[in-house]
Amino acid sequence: MEFTVDKQNNRVKVVREFAAPLNKVWDAWTKGEILDQWWAPKPWKTRTKKLDFSEGGKWVYAMVGPDGSEQWCAADYTAIRPMESFSMTEYFSDSDGKITDELPVSRWICSFEESSGSTVVTVDIEYDKAEDLEKIIEMGFKEGFTMALGNLVEYLVSIE
Repeated sequence: MEFTVDKQNNRVKVVREFAAPLNKVWDAWTKGEILDQWWAPKPWKTRTKKLDFSEGGKWVYAMVGPDGSEQWCAADYTAIRPMESFSMTEYFSDSDGKITDELPVSRWICSFEESSGSTVVTVDIEYDKAEDLEKIIEMGFKEGFTMALGNLVEYLVSIE
């Protein structure tokens, strides 16, 4: 896995190859019942309240801690090129998906490329300002997202 922080442009880039065909990896990123199985770093879990994977659609989900505490998040899908890429704006929210000002907003572009039965996912994440990027890094985004992508590997192996 490649994890690069570009502080000059307030960006994070993550590249990860998965030993699975494109359609299975795409489904894992775009279907709530599958996202719930891998998105949160253990011991946290993800619980999707609603997911409308369409341009202008929204994903509202809770990150549920081992003690049952909930941190609500939402993502607005801004562009979708099926089996190639999608863009979303992700933010912390209330349980109805209304944005809160607690933490930074991030803009994601997730790209998918299949080669010889494997799929490479490239995630480009942009923040408005350096302070937002710093806050996310301090919160442990690299460690948490690395763990979540490890969960995705486990999921993909389990459905072979």
